Amino acid sequence: MNEFVTFILLSLFVVMSPGIDTALLTKRTISDGKTEGFKMALGITSGSLVHTFAAAFGLSAILMQSAAAFEIIKYVGAIYLIYLGVSSFFSKKEKGEEVPDQRAVKKSAFQQGLFSNVLNPKVAIFFLTFLPQFVHAESGAADQLILMGLVYTLLSILWFFIYVFFIHYLRTWLTTPKVQGWMEKATGTVLIGFGLKLAFEKQP
Repeated sequence: MNEFVTFILLSLFVVMSPGIDTALLTKRTISDGKTEGFKMALGITSGSLVHTFAAAFGLSAILMQSAAAFEIIKYVGAIYLIYLGVSSFFSKKEKGEEVPDQRAVKKSAFQQGLFSNVLNPKVAIFFLTFLPQFVHAESGAADQLILMGLVYTLLSILWFFIYVFFIHYLRTWLTTPKVQGWMEKATGTVLIGFGLKLAFEKQP
């Protein structure tokens, strides 16, 4: 029980730490509203589930052992993050601009969150190195990894929803032209920075 409590506390610390997910959620919620922020949160946490099952069934181990696989995923993920960051500098909306189809926007929000998470090999490595620390050898490792991954995903979605709601609450202030312009550039710079950092990440 003590180990499970430790796992919960450490997971909360990791989930609440600012990072790529925070930057993406902030950008999306400010630009498109609470619903789209929730969609992106679901996409991000769906990516966590992908990594959970990958770790449980050994796919992440292959990623860590294969230099070629690691490099391919790393650069694809880095390019995607840099693309999202650069697009922030060109996404300013003008009044009277035609509103895009809402179904396409929602789909894009979910996909952005999903791809940013799945294409980040550091997330795969995190799941493969963090979760096993709490696995008991006498029980089924795969079942324990899946259970912990589900708990981590649940904590993530709860925190992301709270965060999106908070950002949406401040959206009236955050969406003033001056503040929004600053926020778009700030989050864009952060995403580009994460993308460059990921591109130069060494295989463990």
